[in-house]
Amino acid sequence: MTGVGSAEAAPSRQGLWWRRLLEILAVALVAFYLVTCIRIIRQSNEDEARPADAIVVFGAAEYAGHPSPIFRARLDHAFDLYERKLARVVIVSGGSGGDPTFNEGGVGRDYLASRGIPDQHLIAETQAGNTSESAERVAVIMRTNGWSSCDAVSDPYHLFRIKKMMASQGIVAYVSPRPQEAPLTKLSRLVTVMREALSYVLWTLHVT
Repeated sequence: MTGVGSAEAAPSRQGLWWRRLLEILAVALVAFYLVTCIRIIRQSNEDEARPADAIVVFGAAEYAGHPSPIFRARLDHAFDLYERKLARVVIVSGGSGGDPTFNEGGVGRDYLASRGIPDQHLIAETQAGNTSESAERVAVIMRTNGWSSCDAVSDPYHLFRIKKMMASQGIVAYVSPRPQEAPLTKLSRLVTVMREALSYVLWTLHVT
């Protein structure tokens, strides 16, 4: 009888150990997620723009060859940084998003050219389908040219993830948020931060 009881107790103790381990991992993951939310909010309030090797604009939607209002705001902010002579080159990143004719990188480059930036100071990255791909492809362009730092332009709550992704590629990104037309509602801000935090956590799990 004693032998049978011991045999039954061992699997039970082992099952309890695994359950506790999973609980600890779950708590750690939730804590990491919540801390990430806080870091995203803090980063959104900082403008780190300074002299760098390039200005990088992360793409947003374009409509039949014209930048969407959000994309145009990012491009206009990059133009202002260029006018402040923080960098001599502007890189615009973004693929087609299903558009058979236009892509975000090309549309952004053309828009900045129309505002007066010379062609030789503009580079379009036109293949990236998401933020991670943009970081990878922009980093290739920068390393090829011997550049190691950039002023990265996007929406405020997008910047924390961008900074980390660029750092993973060996590029120092000084992030600079584009101006907001109007403050987000509390609900919109909450949803945006939660979505960005989830994207960052999933990316972190993938790269590790």
